[in-house]
Amino acid sequence: MLIYQAGSLKLSQCMLSIGSFDGVHLGHQSVIRQMVERSRVEGIPSVVYTFDPPPRVYFKSAQQLTTIDEKAERIRRLGVDYLIVASFTTDYLNSSVMDFIHDIQRLNPFKVVVGSDFRFGKNRSGGLEDLRAHFPVHIVQSVCCKEGEIISSTRIRELLSKGDFLKAYTLLNGAKIEGHI
Repeated sequence: MLIYQAGSLKLSQCMLSIGSFDGVHLGHQSVIRQMVERSRVEGIPSVVYTFDPPPRVYFKSAQQLTTIDEKAERIRRLGVDYLIVASFTTDYLNSSVMDFIHDIQRLNPFKVVVGSDFRFGKNRSGGLEDLRAHFPVHIVQSVCCKEGEIISSTRIRELLSKGDFLKAYTLLNGAKIEGHI
């Protein structure tokens, strides 16, 4: 897997998944696996576009579940061809919806694969309809654990705060939790 900074890679076509992917938990793995499988069927490279630090960590001082190196390794193990890392800084925060769209257009996505709650751009002003106006979009539904609850980074952080490290570890599918285990 090759790693690039946002805005530095140009492709003739790809299958693209975008998200924070903090923890690369079982739900994230589902999104990425579906994208990789589709890229193989289409014969085009698979690309994950992510952020460092994750937006919740930047805005809300949430616990970061995995370092960027651990995130990259977990994504690599899922068979991704390229990883793009956007540095989540004040400058990036001020990017408009169209700035983000233009960055993505450089990758020429055959399809963009995202979760149903995907937002982007300054003040999270962009959403699925903005993406659909420029790209074919596939929305992956949330993944639930065996108890029927949605697997999310927020839920994993809550489990960690309650000391339920085993459950958090299970939802991360064995990922090392930053500062734990």
